[in-house]
Amino acid sequence: MNEQERAHSAARARAAARELAARQIVAVALTWVDTAGITRVKTVPVTRLEHAAAWGVGVSPVFDAYLADDTVIAGRYAGSPVGDLRLHPDLDRLTILGAPAGWAWAPADRYDQDGAAHPQDARALLRGQAARLTAQGLAARAAFEIEWAVSQGPGEEFVPAARGPAYGMTRIVELPEYLLDVLGSLAAAGVEVEQLHPEYAAGQYEVSVAAEDPVGAADTSVLVRQTIRAVTIRHGMRASFSPKVVADGVGNGFHVHLSLWRDGADLMAGGSGPYGMRAEAEAFAAGVLARLPALLAVGCPTVASYLRLVPSQWSGPFACWGLENREAALRFVTGPAGQRSRAANFEVKCFDAAADPYLLLTVLLAAGRDGLAGGARLPDPVNVDPASLDEAERAARHVARLPSSLAEAVAAFESDPVLREALGEPVAGTVVDVRRGEIARFEGAAPEEIAARTRWLH
Repeated sequence: MNEQERAHSAARARAAARELAARQIVAVALTWVDTAGITRVKTVPVTRLEHAAAWGVGVSPVFDAYLADDTVIAGRYAGSPVGDLRLHPDLDRLTILGAPAGWAWAPADRYDQDGAAHPQDARALLRGQAARLTAQGLAARAAFEIEWAVSQGPGEEFVPAARGPAYGMTRIVELPEYLLDVLGSLAAAGVEVEQLHPEYAAGQYEVSVAAEDPVGAADTSVLVRQTIRAVTIRHGMRASFSPKVVADGVGNGFHVHLSLWRDGADLMAGGSGPYGMRAEAEAFAAGVLARLPALLAVGCPTVASYLRLVPSQWSGPFACWGLENREAALRFVTGPAGQRSRAANFEVKCFDAAADPYLLLTVLLAAGRDGLAGGARLPDPVNVDPASLDEAERAARHVARLPSSLAEAVAAFESDPVLREALGEPVAGTVVDVRRGEIARFEGAAPEEIAARTRWLH
């Protein structure tokens, strides 16, 4: 950041701080997401926002090597107590929170003391991948579906706060004020909610939001989860976004919707390819499909993730795609007739909310770009439950089971040059180191223990 940029940021922040103070906002939370998927924060009073925008807020680089339980590993590229970074709030995304009251929020970019982007700043990596698409005349649109489970009271055990049938109206009737507060608080924060509904597991709900540019989508996913958490606490309950809340239950997903655009046209529709895809969209989707095993090291980053990623629970545990197939890892969504030119997209179903959304979208865009570069083609769609096919049928149709453990996913990631190049060696190496730390942390643990120790971390 040069002197002119610093002066411009300070002036913008000064004006924003006056407006925030006039609306009784006292503090601004500056967040980033670490390699283990935990949203970390530094807070400044509104009166210090101008200084934070111009000069940043000091923060240790050690957080890149934190595990989800706050253990610090001695990684190859992170983990030292030495050094300092500067957090700079993105003023374009400065938001007054709907909950908790009196707070504003801004995602932060991390720079070193000389003003260079920190090589492990996931937000900067995602911005770079999106720019590489832009240089090709393309743009991606993304959105996350976020699932969470609500527990009665503040205790460590999970006690469902709603017990009505899966997807049943009873679940709405059980917690109507709470759900209205969730919707109202998200609207107050500027989040465009498309739908909210009860999910399969007891006490489980899902919210879907509008698609945005990739960085905006990742920012919104952080904002949505922290708002839901705050509203849940305000109602005397507790929210879990864990991939496996209880060992014998259905876990929480973090489904990613992706579409590819050129000159304002959705390339997922209007073409002569499968179900109307244009060639570029098919190649992009094929690139993602081909790299799903390695992508899991970023998108399913905990040992608990693989308790969720099992057949017959709509978690997408098979590396295949299909039209509206909720058991396939890639579900193609055309949208209704009359809206397909703007609604068609791919939903990647296998990921969970333990993932860093910035890193996840970074590697997804990289995989899609690699498919574009090679003119990749999708295999035949699978429009049945892949689990219903015997091994010979799956082999004939090139349907593989995704890794069933974090160790398998890490091995696939280590051997994937495209994803490692997209992240850069400091981040790629730290992903491997942190995942191995998580594997060691749960060595020999039973599923019940894994679920209990992960339940409230994400």
